[in-house]
Amino acid sequence: MELNTALSGPELARTRMDVDAFNKSLSAGKVGKSGLDKDDFLKLLVTQLQHQDPTAPVEDKEFIAQMASFSSLEQMTNMSQGFVKLSGLLASSEASQVLGKTVQIADGDTTVTGIVDRVMRGDSPMVGVNGKYYDFSQVVSVIKQEG
Repeated sequence: MELNTALSGPELARTRMDVDAFNKSLSAGKVGKSGLDKDDFLKLLVTQLQHQDPTAPVEDKEFIAQMASFSSLEQMTNMSQGFVKLSGLLASSEASQVLGKTVQIADGDTTVTGIVDRVMRGDSPMVGVNGKYYDFSQVVSVIKQEG
Protein backbone atom coordinates (compact mmCIF):
# COMPACT_ATOMS: atom_id res chain seq x y z
CA MET A 1 0.00 0.00 0.00
CA GLU A 2 1.42 3.38 -1.05
CA LEU A 3 0.69 6.54 0.94
CA ASN A 4 0.33 9.88 -0.82
CA THR A 5 2.07 12.46 1.38
CA ALA A 6 1.90 15.35 -1.11
CA LEU A 7 -0.25 18.32 -0.14
CA SER A 8 -2.89 19.55 -2.54
CA GLY A 9 -2.57 23.11 -3.86
CA PRO A 10 -4.97 24.71 -1.37
CA GLU A 11 -3.46 22.70 1.52
CA LEU A 12 0.04 23.82 0.54
CA ALA A 13 -1.07 27.45 0.27
CA ARG A 14 -2.82 27.32 3.65
CA THR A 15 0.23 25.66 5.25
CA ARG A 16 2.54 28.35 3.86
CA MET A 17 0.23 31.10 5.13
CA ASP A 18 0.16 29.47 8.59
CA VAL A 19 3.96 29.17 8.63
CA ASP A 20 4.35 32.81 7.55
CA ALA A 21 1.94 33.96 10.26
CA PHE A 22 3.78 31.89 12.89
CA ASN A 23 7.17 33.26 11.78
CA LYS A 24 5.84 36.82 11.98
CA SER A 25 4.53 36.18 15.49
CA LEU A 26 8.00 34.97 16.49
CA SER A 27 9.74 37.97 14.99
CA ALA A 28 7.20 40.30 16.61
CA GLY A 29 7.63 38.65 20.01
CA LYS A 30 10.53 38.51 22.41
CA VAL A 31 12.15 35.42 20.84
CA GLY A 32 15.61 36.10 19.44
CA LYS A 33 15.30 39.84 19.82
CA SER A 34 18.60 41.67 19.60
CA GLY A 35 17.61 45.20 20.66
CA LEU A 36 15.13 47.26 22.58
CA ASP A 37 11.72 47.97 21.10
CA LYS A 38 9.24 50.72 21.93
CA ASP A 39 7.62 48.67 24.72
CA ASP A 40 11.00 48.20 26.39
CA PHE A 41 11.74 51.91 26.03
CA LEU A 42 8.40 52.85 27.59
CA LYS A 43 8.96 50.44 30.50
CA LEU A 44 12.37 52.01 31.15
CA LEU A 45 10.89 55.50 31.05
CA VAL A 46 8.08 54.61 33.46
CA THR A 47 10.51 52.84 35.81
CA GLN A 48 12.79 55.87 35.72
CA LEU A 49 9.89 58.18 36.61
CA GLN A 50 8.75 55.89 39.45
CA HIS A 51 12.20 55.81 41.03
CA GLN A 52 13.04 59.45 40.45
CA ASP A 53 14.30 61.39 43.45
CA PRO A 54 11.74 64.17 44.12
CA THR A 55 14.50 66.42 45.43
CA ALA A 56 16.49 66.06 42.18
CA PRO A 57 14.03 65.60 39.31
CA VAL A 58 15.13 64.91 35.75
CA GLU A 59 15.90 68.11 33.90
CA ASP A 60 13.26 69.29 31.43
CA LYS A 61 15.68 69.07 28.49
CA GLU A 62 16.60 65.47 29.32
CA PHE A 63 12.96 64.45 29.72
CA ILE A 64 11.97 66.12 26.43
CA ALA A 65 14.87 64.36 24.66
CA GLN A 66 13.67 61.01 26.02
CA MET A 67 10.11 61.68 24.87
CA ALA A 68 11.36 62.73 21.42
CA SER A 69 13.37 59.50 21.19
CA PHE A 70 10.29 57.49 22.11
CA SER A 71 8.18 59.33 19.54
CA SER A 72 10.80 58.72 16.83
CA LEU A 73 11.00 55.03 17.72
CA GLU A 74 7.23 54.66 17.55
CA GLN A 75 7.07 56.39 14.16
CA MET A 76 9.83 54.15 12.76
CA THR A 77 7.97 51.08 14.03
CA ASN A 78 4.76 52.27 12.38
CA MET A 79 6.59 52.96 9.11
CA SER A 80 8.17 49.50 9.19
CA GLN A 81 4.76 47.86 9.67
CA GLY A 82 3.39 49.97 6.81
CA PHE A 83 6.21 48.87 4.51
CA VAL A 84 5.51 45.22 5.31
CA LYS A 85 1.83 45.69 4.38
CA LEU A 86 2.77 47.58 1.22
CA SER A 87 5.21 44.86 0.21
CA GLY A 88 2.49 42.21 0.58
CA LEU A 89 0.04 44.27 -1.49
CA LEU A 90 2.60 44.81 -4.23
CA ALA A 91 3.48 41.11 -4.35
CA SER A 92 -0.22 40.17 -4.56
CA SER A 93 -0.80 42.74 -7.28
CA GLU A 94 2.18 41.49 -9.26
CA ALA A 95 0.93 37.90 -8.94
CA SER A 96 -2.52 38.94 -10.16
CA GLN A 97 -0.96 40.48 -13.28
CA VAL A 98 0.17 37.05 -14.53
CA LEU A 99 -3.33 35.55 -14.37
CA GLY A 100 -4.06 34.00 -17.77
CA LYS A 101 -0.44 34.28 -18.93
CA THR A 102 2.05 31.52 -19.65
CA VAL A 103 4.83 31.33 -17.07
CA GLN A 104 7.90 29.26 -16.38
CA ILE A 105 8.34 28.14 -12.78
CA ALA A 106 11.45 26.76 -11.12
CA ASP A 107 10.30 23.71 -9.16
CA GLY A 108 13.42 22.19 -7.66
CA ASP A 109 15.57 20.86 -10.49
CA THR A 110 12.77 21.07 -13.07
CA THR A 111 11.07 23.91 -14.90
CA VAL A 112 7.28 23.88 -15.17
CA THR A 113 5.60 25.79 -18.00
CA GLY A 114 1.89 26.51 -18.06
CA ILE A 115 -0.88 29.08 -17.95
CA VAL A 116 -1.68 30.69 -14.60
CA ASP A 117 -5.35 29.87 -14.00
CA ARG A 118 -5.68 31.05 -10.38
CA VAL A 119 -3.92 33.29 -7.87
CA MET A 120 -4.03 33.23 -4.08
CA ARG A 121 -3.29 36.65 -2.63
CA GLY A 122 -1.55 37.30 0.67
CA ASP A 123 1.88 38.08 2.11
CA SER A 124 3.25 35.14 0.12
CA PRO A 125 1.08 34.96 -3.03
CA MET A 126 0.62 31.65 -4.82
CA VAL A 127 -0.09 30.97 -8.51
CA GLY A 128 -1.97 27.96 -9.82
CA VAL A 129 -0.44 26.28 -12.88
CA ASN A 130 -1.36 22.86 -14.29
CA GLY A 131 -3.49 22.03 -11.24
CA LYS A 132 -0.76 22.79 -8.69
CA TYR A 133 0.03 25.86 -6.57
CA TYR A 134 3.50 27.46 -6.61
CA ASP A 135 4.92 30.31 -4.60
CA PHE A 136 4.99 33.41 -6.80
CA SER A 137 8.70 33.83 -6.06
CA GLN A 138 9.30 30.61 -8.06
CA VAL A 139 8.10 32.27 -11.29
CA VAL A 140 11.24 32.84 -13.36
CA SER A 141 9.67 34.21 -16.56
CA VAL A 142 6.40 35.32 -18.10
CA ILE A 143 5.93 34.49 -21.77
CA LYS A 144 4.14 37.00 -24.00
CA GLN A 145 0.99 35.62 -25.63
CA GLU A 146 0.72 35.76 -29.42
CA GLY A 147 -2.33 37.53 -30.71
